[in-house]
Amino acid sequence: MSKLNAIYTRQRECQDCHKCIRECPVKAIRVEDGYARVVPDLCIMCGLCVLACPHSAKQVRDDLPDAKALLTSGRKVIASLAPSFVAQYSGVHSAQIIHALKKLGFFAVSETALGAQQVSASVYSLMHKKPKQIWISSACPVVVDFIAKYHPECQPHVIGVLSPLLTHCKMLRAYYGDDIATVFIGPCIAKKKEAEQHPELLNAVLTFEDLDRWLAEENIDLAETEATQEDRFLPQEAEEGALYPIDGGMVPAVAGNREVNSLQFMSFSGIANVEQALKSIPEWHPEHNIFFELTACAGSCVNGPKAARTTSVARRRYDILSYAKPAARLPRRPSLGITGHYDAAPIARTEYSEMQLQEALRTVGKYSADDELNCGGCGYDSCRDFARALINRNAERMMCATYTRKLAQKKANALLQKMPSAVVIVNEDLKIIESNKHFARLFSMPGGLSTEMDGGALNVEVPFSNLFKRVLETGTDIVGHDIRYQRSILNTSIFTIEPHTVLCGIFQDITQPIFQKEQIIARAREVIQKNLNTVQQIAYLLGENAADSEITLNSIVNSFSPEEAVDNEPGGEP
Repeated sequence: MSKLNAIYTRQRECQDCHKCIRECPVKAIRVEDGYARVVPDLCIMCGLCVLACPHSAKQVRDDLPDAKALLTSGRKVIASLAPSFVAQYSGVHSAQIIHALKKLGFFAVSETALGAQQVSASVYSLMHKKPKQIWISSACPVVVDFIAKYHPECQPHVIGVLSPLLTHCKMLRAYYGDDIATVFIGPCIAKKKEAEQHPELLNAVLTFEDLDRWLAEENIDLAETEATQEDRFLPQEAEEGALYPIDGGMVPAVAGNREVNSLQFMSFSGIANVEQALKSIPEWHPEHNIFFELTACAGSCVNGPKAARTTSVARRRYDILSYAKPAARLPRRPSLGITGHYDAAPIARTEYSEMQLQEALRTVGKYSADDELNCGGCGYDSCRDFARALINRNAERMMCATYTRKLAQKKANALLQKMPSAVVIVNEDLKIIESNKHFARLFSMPGGLSTEMDGGALNVEVPFSNLFKRVLETGTDIVGHDIRYQRSILNTSIFTIEPHTVLCGIFQDITQPIFQKEQIIARAREVIQKNLNTVQQIAYLLGENAADSEITLNSIVNSFSPEEAVDNEPGGEP
């Protein structure tokens, strides 16, 4: 059985809000049959859709069963703990976390930050071999994927070394042997893709949420856990690598002992900022090396999609800075070969002609530039982007708020005009919002068209507008109230659409033959129901007479029913 995608949609919870599309920086969402699916080939696994979804329809694949299976496999399983654990579990000592993980069954716990230190050493070495280059960090797998798919022109500048996590896994295997298993625990969703691409190094990925759930299942409280002297990170504690989860965290180690010069080391976090930084790179030919630390999450890894948000990003950054230990000696020398290869895999983009775009726009009622409101309700930045998504079959017409509103209004208008009763909708000022032709005719308006009344004052058109005022003030509907008007009797119902704001009034002239027939039918059905109730109580007295009565009354109903009347009219449909 194939695994779920790392990010997937629970169909029942998807509510057509399109918020995931608005937040997705690469629009890797396809709306089909009314709900939004993630398109794996387009997705960069930033997790913004997961954070944005108000109904938790966007879910992250649960790999906890895989981790538990590893612990029962007989292999030594080592936890690679992301350096952002310090901010995630603020106030909890690292030894307590280590003890808890051992209690779950892990052989040892090691800091992913050790791999980060090796990455910094390799980057420092590479930069000094090739001057006048632009170097882009490969530490963030989301950024690496984003460049490969959407900015392949920048691919040559991505540093060819493994990520800190994969480097750490390689270190652990070199230290403990290849028969171990490794499980990463952190705030990043994209690490799941790294595990899929490098199963020889990384066996499973858990988020901090997964760990919290697991600890709760085992009734382990981190704050109450009693650690021992044996509960320490193996093979040793990290130093400057612990700074990696915050903005600029790579820079001190990459810069070595030199003063960090902002002209040579730049840090950008958040996909929008990363994209802006990438725009100038292909045409830039600097006089010295420039290093770009790019991370997908605003605020870097301490603000990852599965990081706790109980404290501010500033507080989380403070916790990291307080925990990290300065390196005894910088720069480090690489002690492990961690060469990595990142190939461009650009997403094919089809360019559409103006005629194709206009045709797509016409399907949602946009016939000119003035109709292109670019409101963003569909989730796309512009109507043109939405048109491209329509052509690509990544979007549906009903996603357009303007189109949906107009369509609903047309249907409501059609229904309003076809109703045999007089109908009017008014606002709190008793101004007519909408009415039908029967209402216009009933109150003797010129031309008998609803458009001539819309916007007018109800108290001018209807002599009993005080009933509308009463419903507005009290909120109590009036149903089936008979009013004498000129030579007619109007059966009147006035009810609330929006409390104290919008009302609807329905008037039926019960002196007209059609309504007389309807009333006879209603009365006959009422008699039938009463008769049947009586039969149930005294059936043994009535015997067959009850059935005869029902047949007689039903014949009365059928003789006056609208269907019979239609059948007898010339040209009526059978």
